[in-house]
Amino acid sequence: MELPFARPLNFEHCVTCAAPGEAHWFVFRSDQLLVEMGPLERPSDDLRVRARPAWARLPLQKSHDWLGSATLRTLYMGALNGMQCWVAEISKDAEAPAGMSWEGLRTLFSVLDDAHFALAGRALQLVEWDRTHQFCGRCGSRTEPHREERVRVCPACKLSAYPRVAPAVMALVRRGSEILLARSPHFPPGMYSALAGFVEPGESLEQCLAREVAEEVGVEVARPRYVASQSWPFPHSLMIAFVCEWVSGEIRRQESEIEEAKWFEVLQLPRLPSKISIARRLIDGEVANIIAELKSTTDV
Repeated sequence: MELPFARPLNFEHCVTCAAPGEAHWFVFRSDQLLVEMGPLERPSDDLRVRARPAWARLPLQKSHDWLGSATLRTLYMGALNGMQCWVAEISKDAEAPAGMSWEGLRTLFSVLDDAHFALAGRALQLVEWDRTHQFCGRCGSRTEPHREERVRVCPACKLSAYPRVAPAVMALVRRGSEILLARSPHFPPGMYSALAGFVEPGESLEQCLAREVAEEVGVEVARPRYVASQSWPFPHSLMIAFVCEWVSGEIRRQESEIEEAKWFEVLQLPRLPSKISIARRLIDGEVANIIAELKSTTDV
């Protein structure tokens, strides 16, 4: 099963559109997506989301100029099942058109069509990239979009700015039938997750994993096992998940990053992240493995 935000198989990436026509529109006001949606009544597994709407769908518009002068930027993203997909950003104080609402992607998870939700994550990253690369980071000249690929180029010094992707390693540390979970100060109350950190220049994924675990909780690990990866549009990460094994050391948390860290038995877990994230897939998968191992040992 694909993780949320994975590119739909029937999506054709493209940068330019010769004849704009009827299209799905991914319109953002800051990080909120414009949708038609029902009442907030569906239960949520995300501690950051009070409730989810009963239903939600993207605007489907025939006119390319339906947003009028409120548009700050417009990008062509490609086609989904032959239907054009456009991305737009409008000003932060813009009101939603009649019958539509602004909503964050976390709230729309499992409600919006899966393919549309995945492309919404891509669209949010493209908006952020285009907004933050209007000027060259080397000489300060205004950049220009390239017609054949997703890049903004400086006409003065030729510096190219592609959409940014920041790789981050997620590590679930295992010790026998226990897993090590921690909570950041910005987590919702009571929620714990696997450890994570961004890859430094000149560092392999495995080196990043060992360093981040040592820095954040003070333990040594070995035998990393790759599990999966996920595009994460908050704002532009690529999460790469591993399970690894505890080798030595007692928990010594990094106070600036970790509010609390503990070993948990798999049958006594705390509140976990939403299924929107690879963290939950990582934890659920390894917990299932441990339970299966315990069961096979007991059966013998």
